Amino acid sequence: MNIKHLAFLFLAFAAPALADPAKPYNILMIAVDDLNDWVGAFGGNPQAKTPNMDRLAQSSMLFRNASCAGPVCGPSRSALLSGFRPSTTGAYGNDTNMLSSTIVQTHATLPEYFSKNGYTTISSGKIFHKHETAAGFDSGHWAYDVWGDELNRGGQKDESVYSRNKGIIAGKKIDNPKHKVGGGSEFSWGVTEKGKEFTQDYRTAKWFENQLQEQHGKPFFMLAGISKPHLSWFVPQEYYDMHPLQSIKVPEFRMDDLDDIGHTKRKRPFEPEADFLWVQEYGLHQRAVQAYLAACSYADDCIGVMLDALKKSPYADNTIVVIWGDHGWHLGEKLRFRKATLWKEATQMPLIVHVPGMDTRKDCYRNVNLLDLYPTLIELCGLPAKKLEGKSFKPLLENPDQPWTPTVTTAGKGNHSVMSEKWHYITYGGEVEELYDMEKDPMEWKNLASEKSPDLEAIKAHLRTFLPTNEVDSLPESKEKKPKKGGEEAPEPIDGKTRAVPDPTIKPRRNLAELQ
Repeated sequence: MNIKHLAFLFLAFAAPALADPAKPYNILMIAVDDLNDWVGAFGGNPQAKTPNMDRLAQSSMLFRNASCAGPVCGPSRSALLSGFRPSTTGAYGNDTNMLSSTIVQTHATLPEYFSKNGYTTISSGKIFHKHETAAGFDSGHWAYDVWGDELNRGGQKDESVYSRNKGIIAGKKIDNPKHKVGGGSEFSWGVTEKGKEFTQDYRTAKWFENQLQEQHGKPFFMLAGISKPHLSWFVPQEYYDMHPLQSIKVPEFRMDDLDDIGHTKRKRPFEPEADFLWVQEYGLHQRAVQAYLAACSYADDCIGVMLDALKKSPYADNTIVVIWGDHGWHLGEKLRFRKATLWKEATQMPLIVHVPGMDTRKDCYRNVNLLDLYPTLIELCGLPAKKLEGKSFKPLLENPDQPWTPTVTTAGKGNHSVMSEKWHYITYGGEVEELYDMEKDPMEWKNLASEKSPDLEAIKAHLRTFLPTNEVDSLPESKEKKPKKGGEEAPEPIDGKTRAVPDPTIKPRRNLAELQ
C-alpha cells in the first residue's frame, strides 16, 4: 500500500466524511494581495466584514500564527512557489526575478510540479510576481501584475479621492503639499465610477466560476489571484457603504513606539513613515482604515463568487481550498502604513486550509510559513516527495496541538524575523536587535532586546539558532521592459491587460520533464 493510500485511510478514520481515497484531490488556491488579519474569522479587526471567508473558516483550519518568507510580494510569492527561502535563491525584492536563481532554474515550481504529476494547472490573476512564465499552466494565463482598476475608475467622484503621491485630498490639489513623493504604489483611495462587474478581480472570479462549471478529465490545481486590498484602494461604493466612516476605529499606536529600538552606530534607525505623517497631518486615519476595510470586503466578495461556484460544482466534496494573504500590512501600527518591515503586522497574514472531510472549524496556533504550502500540498495529494526548504504541516491538520518550531521571515540579506508563539526576535545584520513578548505585548511596543537579563539572553540565543546559516547575495534586478503602447515589444494582451516583456537575460524555462 503506498503513502497516498495510508494518508487517506488515516484521515478517513479521523473524519468519516472524507472523500473517496481512490479519487485524487483537486485544489483551489486563492492568493489575496496585501491581506492582513483583518478577516472576521481571524479577529484582527472586529470591524472587518468578510462573510465568505468566514463561512469557509467554519469547515477549515485557521492558522493563527502564519508568517510569510518575505514581507513584500516578490520574495513571499517566490518562496511559496519555488519552495526555497529568499536567502537561498537571492530573490529578496520585488525587482529580482526568481527564475534567474540557479536552484530555481533546475527545480519545478509548485504548479510545474503538479503538472509533472498528472494535474491540469489553471491560473488567472496575480500568482507569481511580475516575472512571466507559461510553464506549468495548462490553461488560463500567467499571473502578471493586475494591481487594479485604475483603468476602470475614470470619472470617479472627486469628493471621494485621496492621494498622498499626487497631493490630492477630496479631489482638490493641496498647495505645497507635504509628504507628497513616495516610492511604491500610489497611496490613494476612492470610489470607482463603475460597479464590480467592470473590475479586474471580479472578472477573475467570474472566470474561475466558469472553469468550475467545466468537465475536467484530470485532477486540477486552480491558482486564483485577487489583487485587492493592494493599493490603490479604489473599489465600488457598495463596499464603502459597508463601513460607515463615523463607525470607524483606527488601530492603536504610540508616537514614542520607535524610541526603544537602538542601533550600534546611531540611536534611532526607524522614523515615522511619510504615509503615516500625511495621514496624521490631514486627519485621514479613519478614511484610510475605511478604504482598506472596503477593499477587503470587495476581495471577499470576489472570493465568494469562486466558493459558491465550487459548492455548486461536482468537485465540491473532493477539493482542497487554500486562501492566503501574501504578507501583512500596517495601518498606523509602528507609525507606518504599507508592508516591507519585520514587525508582526507585516510578517503575519491569514492562512485558511480546507481539506475534504473537514466539517468544523479548528484553530492552529503553531508557527507555520507560506513556504510550507508547497510540501504540504504535495503530501496531501500523495505526490512523490520533493526536497524543499519548507516543512509540510499536514501533521498539524490532523493534530493542531502537537509541538512545532519557530519560523523565519527575511527582508534582505542578513535581515530576519524569527517568530515563535511567545517570542518575536528581529535582527538587521546584527546591528539592530528587537525582542518582543507576544503574550504580554502583542502590539510590540516594548523592545526587550537590550535589557540585561540572563533569561532574555538565553531566549535570543535560542531564536538565533533558526536563522539561515548560508545566505546568498541578491539576484540582479530584473531587466524586464515595460510594454510600449502600440510598440513592437508589447506582447498580445490577455483579458484586456498588457503583459511585461520577459527579461531577455533569463534563460528559457526548461522542459518540465527536465526539472527536478
